Amino acid sequence: QVQLVESGGGLVQPGGSLRLSCTASGRPPSDSLLAWFRQTPGKERDFVAARRWNGGSQNYADSVKGRFTLSRDHAQNTLYLQMNNLEPEDTAVYYCAIRSRAIVYSSWRDADVYDNWGQGTQVTVSS
Repeated sequence: QVQLVESGGGLVQPGGSLRLSCTASGRPPSDSLLAWFRQTPGKERDFVAARRWNGGSQNYADSVKGRFTLSRDHAQNTLYLQMNNLEPEDTAVYYCAIRSRAIVYSSWRDADVYDNWGQGTQVTVSS
């Protein structure tokens, strides 16, 4: 089973940028789905963005559309989440997740469909 490790979190001022990395322990299966979720204390894990490892469609939460962008480094087995124009409301622990088998696009935002998760990385947006 592919293990995931997130990095890149930290403290940033409103309007600033961060790039999160999610590195897999091996090459994800070509049909796999990778996603970012975020969670604040006392709340459920919320969908942020997802894409297929081998390219194609991407899916973004409305709250981050136009500010966050997914990209992939195939050679490094790494998924990136570029976060621009950050807002205090983006403060959360960010988790990377993987589903090894294809699933319909309409299910991408459901945390329950993912097989494995990273340990999370804290993002704090504050002045």
